[in-house]
Amino acid sequence: MVFPDGVLFGNDQNAAINQLGSGALDGLILASSVYASFEPRMNAVSLPYLFSDYDQLTGYLRGTPGRELLGSLDRFNVVGLGMMLRTFRNTTTRDRAITKVEDFQGLKLRVPNNQLFVRLFKTLNANPTPMAFSEVYTALQLGAIDGQENPVEVPLNNRFYEVQKHLNLTRHVADSYLLGLSRTAWRRIPENQQENVRAAAAKMAEEHDAKEVQQETAIIASLKEKGMTVNELGSGESVKLQQIAAGLYPDFSGMIGKEFIAKSLAFVDKS
Repeated sequence: MVFPDGVLFGNDQNAAINQLGSGALDGLILASSVYASFEPRMNAVSLPYLFSDYDQLTGYLRGTPGRELLGSLDRFNVVGLGMMLRTFRNTTTRDRAITKVEDFQGLKLRVPNNQLFVRLFKTLNANPTPMAFSEVYTALQLGAIDGQENPVEVPLNNRFYEVQKHLNLTRHVADSYLLGLSRTAWRRIPENQQENVRAAAAKMAEEHDAKEVQQETAIIASLKEKGMTVNELGSGESVKLQQIAAGLYPDFSGMIGKEFIAKSLAFVDKS
């Protein structure tokens, strides 16, 4: 049976991973950034501006780095079956369009309680404000914050377009979804069928990735129809942002591990 929307774990995603490892849950699809609370190397997927496009991200998730991340779950009694892309995070704002680096100056932006995000936006001279997601709409409505950042389905599904004017395609951080089974559930699958399960998971990931990118285009169009102004970065601004972000990578070596950051950068450089 499939249970959507976190009903089995009360939307406590860390609790869900604990339940998966204990065998209380058989399987789970959850963002890799959530797994980072347990396996810090997962944070590498979300290094700011690491990936220039979805082909690079997909190659990383299905390549050597992705396989290493999946294998790292073994010690939590979780069998990682596959990683799937999630569209890049973008920034919405109430009054100010973001088309150049300087436009971040002074913006009070809601971010997750994660140093990757806090450090990035501080370096861009914004005012990053960690906040529970449940509080974001009201904070936007009251003007307590100027904006927020998330994949584009979030402002659509949560009606942020009612209190935000600009969708700024900053594409600053990537994420992914991870499909895992509990080791208990995996052992219930006959050994001669386990490779078939892995193959099915790989096929599902391919189909998901294609649909995810298509849906992003449709969602952006929908947000535009609902009154949001869609802003692209100006010429050369993405390169500036990538250079700024790259200067932060050494600071994250304590969080992610110097060796795995080096592996990740080398893999992306070759792709």
